[in-house]
Amino acid sequence: MQNFTFSTTKTIVCEAGAARLLAESCRAAGAGRVLLVTDAGILNAGLLDGVLPGFDRSDLRLGIFDRVEADPSSATVEAAVHAARALGAEMIVGFGGGSAMDVAKVVAVLAHPDCRQSLDELYGVGSICGPRLPLLQVPTTAGTGSEVTPIAIITTGKTTKAGIVSPHLQPDTALLDPQLTLGLPPKVTAATGIDAMVHAIEAYTSAHKKNPVSDMLAREALRLLAGNIANATHRGNELNARSQMLLGALYAGQAFANAPVAAVHALAYPLGGHFHIPHGLSNSLVLPHVLRFNASAAAPLYAELAPLVMGGQCVTGSPQQKTGQLIDWLESLIVELGLPSRLRDCGVTEDRLPQLAEDAMQQQRLLVNNPRAVTEADALAIYRAAF
Repeated sequence: MQNFTFSTTKTIVCEAGAARLLAESCRAAGAGRVLLVTDAGILNAGLLDGVLPGFDRSDLRLGIFDRVEADPSSATVEAAVHAARALGAEMIVGFGGGSAMDVAKVVAVLAHPDCRQSLDELYGVGSICGPRLPLLQVPTTAGTGSEVTPIAIITTGKTTKAGIVSPHLQPDTALLDPQLTLGLPPKVTAATGIDAMVHAIEAYTSAHKKNPVSDMLAREALRLLAGNIANATHRGNELNARSQMLLGALYAGQAFANAPVAAVHALAYPLGGHFHIPHGLSNSLVLPHVLRFNASAAAPLYAELAPLVMGGQCVTGSPQQKTGQLIDWLESLIVELGLPSRLRDCGVTEDRLPQLAEDAMQQQRLLVNNPRAVTEADALAIYRAAF
């Protein structure tokens, strides 16, 4: 039997309308003062309208920090920590996409009364010391899986991001309410859905910590995501499709939290840093080209995934041929979902490709998980293929 360790969020609630019970969940955790970390778009879209009355009826004191931006900065994290400390927060709730949930994770650590670390001391793997505040996550997109991962990504400079990876960031509770995702725009639905699919694909082929449980979750995630992403994108009010996408994203998050992602993410991060391309779209832009690069090493595994992803379509031939069919299908899906498929269509200029490749090589935390070693020349060739 293979030796492995698998960990995930302790409690998962999946129920349409469950967000209305958020105050009850916080009270059950023993919190009297709660900071909810979100973004202005969530407030403006009215996604908290069904949540706030529960706090009004309770004896809980609720603070709302709504200044999280896409690719949240270290300054935003520090401001949220200040808000939590000023409130005397006893619990942190992340409510939104991956950015809000990532900020919530870090705030739960830094706002704990016994924390003696600074934000700069948390970056890297296993750098967090001491306890954190109770942490509950409510995703409003089906993509990042941050509600079940011990990872937070923070923008540390004008074009750079850094990861914080620690068991201390593993949330206590994930609350999945598909009704919160009904209003997502088609392109956001598509991009975040592709992000979740990438999590599952990279977890299944990860060179480190791949294990039977993460494999099982990755396969089921891909079945759910590939089977529902078109419906969720083009017929966004279909609650069942939205539910399956949320569950698929959670499964994918559980998978890659234990079998880490690799080159697709490593090459996606510089696109976000330099050109502010949303993370899911950045993954989508490089996905087919990284898979082609990896095929010589990972074709047998990609071939196993092809029938799951392609549904009822016939997948035949050698592992290399099945891999080719999988990549072709994914490229067609990206077009069908209305996402751009070339870097040049997203404002990337050819003269910047060498800088992107150089920056991608700084993501060694991710590149070591790739089934095939990636050099700077390889990264440049992949960006050129995607251009």
